[in-house]
Amino acid sequence: MAARALIVEDDRSWQQILSELLGDEGLEVDIEDNLEGAIACLREHSHRLAVVDLALGGGDVANQDGLRVLDAVRRRDPGCVAIMLTGFATVEIAVSALTEYGAYTCLREDRFRRDEFRALIREALASTLPLVKSPAEAAGPPPERQMAAVQPGPFEGPTRGSALVVEDDAGWRSILSELVTDAGYQVRSCSSYGEALGCLRREKYALAIIDLSLSDRVVCRRDDQRLSGAELEGYRLLSGTREAGTPTVVVSGIAAPDEVERAYAEQDALVYLGKQTFDRGAFLQAIEDVRSASELGNELERLTQREREVLELVAQGMTNKGIARTLVITTNTVKRHLKAIFAKLEVHTRAAAAGKAIHAGIPAEPLTPDGDQE
Repeated sequence: MAARALIVEDDRSWQQILSELLGDEGLEVDIEDNLEGAIACLREHSHRLAVVDLALGGGDVANQDGLRVLDAVRRRDPGCVAIMLTGFATVEIAVSALTEYGAYTCLREDRFRRDEFRALIREALASTLPLVKSPAEAAGPPPERQMAAVQPGPFEGPTRGSALVVEDDAGWRSILSELVTDAGYQVRSCSSYGEALGCLRREKYALAIIDLSLSDRVVCRRDDQRLSGAELEGYRLLSGTREAGTPTVVVSGIAAPDEVERAYAEQDALVYLGKQTFDRGAFLQAIEDVRSASELGNELERLTQREREVLELVAQGMTNKGIARTLVITTNTVKRHLKAIFAKLEVHTRAAAAGKAIHAGIPAEPLTPDGDQE
């Protein structure tokens, strides 16, 4: 008996397109155009695949009955692979479809390609049933999904450089790539450690977004409170971005406190965001913070060692005479260093220079007034 597929779509043209493509793959197709019909069909038959539109309200863009269909698929037919195909999904809805409703991936109608969809269907049909996952990854989509979702369009406007997005889940890879593109970067997306490492060796990146779990093995056992196997590739890749001097944001379903601390302490990740609580605004703000920190770091790298010493003392509130005494140089030499510092940091006042120093992490401990006046 042929495997069955369910199409839940209220647009007749899309019904026809999807039915034809699924039929070509040997599937017996059921078509429903509303929530109630979809639930009734799920009660009557089991399905290997379901393609679900988000809005089932006859053109009502606020309708989200498709999410209720996904929930019904997950509860009533757990062996069914569900794909959301919609023209209205926001990033938040796409994340919700993946993390809360168990969708295999989320595709956009405006970027639909028949050949990509055929390849996706074949991959979905060849996939096994969902594996048992570790508690750390229970709230995120399973990492074995490898098919490419519709890729984001090109960024229009000045670019901030190249960004590397490393994520083995197709849905998450598409979401993160689109957001990073919207933030002004040219995105190179990868699905594996080996591919990403090769990219790091061939090209310099202004930003990296990395998932810790980059393996098709799902690890259920913990050794010494650390995930083994799958997560190792993510940490090894963080070592690569650290050595390359690439500012890195971690977006991962691994949320154990010791793993978060490890990413910060051992691998110099600048930001760690959990998939379970992913928020678009927080992610974009994290990218902006990383960019600002990176630019400031580049500015400070242009300073000479002596200029850095002068800047540190300025940040601590010292006057020119106090700096001269501390560094055993003349006040005129201090003034020359300050002029060079202002030019390199593109500031005009001591307060602005001190602010940049403090923002970069240079200590600004209050000192006892040295009694000197400028």
